[in-house]
Amino acid sequence: MCLNQNHSTEDVVPDQENDRTAPELRPSTSLLEDLVSANHILFDQGVLDAFGHVSVRHDRRPDHFLLARNMAPGRVMATDIIEFNRDSQPVNAKGRKVYLERFIHGEIYRRRPDVVAIVHSHSPSIIPLSVSASTRLRALFHMAGFIGKASPVFEIREVGGDSTDLLIRNNALGEALAKKFDASEIVLMRGHGSTVVGYSLQQVVYRAVYAELNARYQLEAMRLGDVTYLTEGEIESTSEVIEAQAQRPWDLWVEQARARRRQ
Repeated sequence: MCLNQNHSTEDVVPDQENDRTAPELRPSTSLLEDLVSANHILFDQGVLDAFGHVSVRHDRRPDHFLLARNMAPGRVMATDIIEFNRDSQPVNAKGRKVYLERFIHGEIYRRRPDVVAIVHSHSPSIIPLSVSASTRLRALFHMAGFIGKASPVFEIREVGGDSTDLLIRNNALGEALAKKFDASEIVLMRGHGSTVVGYSLQQVVYRAVYAELNARYQLEAMRLGDVTYLTEGEIESTSEVIEAQAQRPWDLWVEQARARRRQ
């Protein structure tokens, strides 16, 4: 059975709650600023283009999450951020179009209460590895240990049939994708892209950037011959040591993103 019934690529969805949120339940200004920066960084680093999105769990309502309205990430401002409830329905869209694939975020947050931030992208080096029947994305350098021995691939045909548009456009498809994160921090999506999770915006942005770099290096190395990948021990050690420094590139990327937008 195909779960894809609507072929629009964006939604205008009525708000599910009135927007009279008490001040103490509104997201912090610093979180909104960081989410804006994450959008800009991921665009600047070539992970997102006009498509793709990054979200963060609400810091004062953990069953809600924050995601920009339907727009190009490189142009996002704080006023573009919309709050969504646990069912991926907008709370304060006020008629603005929202991302159709918001269900990626909502269902992962529901299944993984430890996850704080999510990036969904169509970065160019990931796509070939999402469709290869014989080669999986694997960690091959110390900056990308979080990828692990072999990233799982989500096959939408197993849930939605063979006539979908490959988009995660409802809760059922989002739930099926979220199950792939039971044992992985990154999941490739066949013919579509990837989704990566993290425990902070800084970490998930780091992971999205270095997942794309790892994929690029893997494709280049495969042209040279046999590839040596990280061992289980190296994966564990590099993840622990290197990811503890995710703030360093974040600070640099924020500074660069702000400078570009002042020009």
